[in-house]
Amino acid sequence: MRKKVLFISSTGGHFDELMQLKALFNKYDYHIITEKDKTSENLKEKYKERINFLPYGTRAKLFTYIFRYAYLCLKTVYYYFKINPKIIVSTGTHTAGPMCILGKLFGSKIIYIETFANTSKKTATGRLIYPIADLFIVQWEEMLKLYPKAKYGGSIY
Repeated sequence: MRKKVLFISSTGGHFDELMQLKALFNKYDYHIITEKDKTSENLKEKYKERINFLPYGTRAKLFTYIFRYAYLCLKTVYYYFKINPKIIVSTGTHTAGPMCILGKLFGSKIIYIETFANTSKKTATGRLIYPIADLFIVQWEEMLKLYPKAKYGGSIY
């Protein structure tokens, strides 16, 4: 029986980074979660029941974001128990934070890959997940100064 692995990230560059890991998908009983937006519409055709979507939200509209984020957290609980992953792999951002925290509380292993886009400062989600990650990977050697327990993995591109 193959391990259940959840790959989760926001859309855009974070999702592009996550998709660099797709060679791993067939080694596991995998599932993907990302945000629902125009860039992710066609993914259901390709991944069928192996992909689910969380609501897209941006902090630019703070008032509506608060409600969307609360809804995202509720859907996260639903998806976590539906999928029941043994490992959660994430490239960030806010979409993945609640899933990683929930997963840690219920015994999932957390693998977090800090974004390639940051070379000199921590991301908000990176700061949140670093203390609980079983494996925290940075893509720039300079980031080891900010995350001393991290592993340098090099670029995933």
